[in-house]
Amino acid sequence: MKINDPAVLAEVEAAFAAYERALTTNDVTTLDALFKDSPQTLRYGVGENLYGYAEIAAFRAARSPVGVMRTIERTVITAYGDAMATANTLFRRDSMVGKIGRQSQTWVKFPEGWRVVSAHVSVIAE
Repeated sequence: MKINDPAVLAEVEAAFAAYERALTTNDVTTLDALFKDSPQTLRYGVGENLYGYAEIAAFRAARSPVGVMRTIERTVITAYGDAMATANTLFRRDSMVGKIGRQSQTWVKFPEGWRVVSAHVSVIAE
């Protein structure tokens, strides 16, 4: 298995960048499109455990667009073969004084493109 094939890595980096733009602009349509529409997709958030695409989409639709801006750092994206990748990053928000956020995602390439199948978000003391 080839790890970090440059072409595959570029595709995942582009998908991750699209996710980050959508997240920080509260583009719910794009956020929904970047998660796999499947009951097996899951997202563990800071204050919620979401099982299945329907729960994730409902969370996104109800979430306040206030305070979604953030800065990211130490992003590590790793492609395994040509159809699976992980993306991990640290993030900061002005409202998170003395804390740092962590986000991990598993991406899989389907016929419709790269989609998040599993995500985890947490915040810890800095």
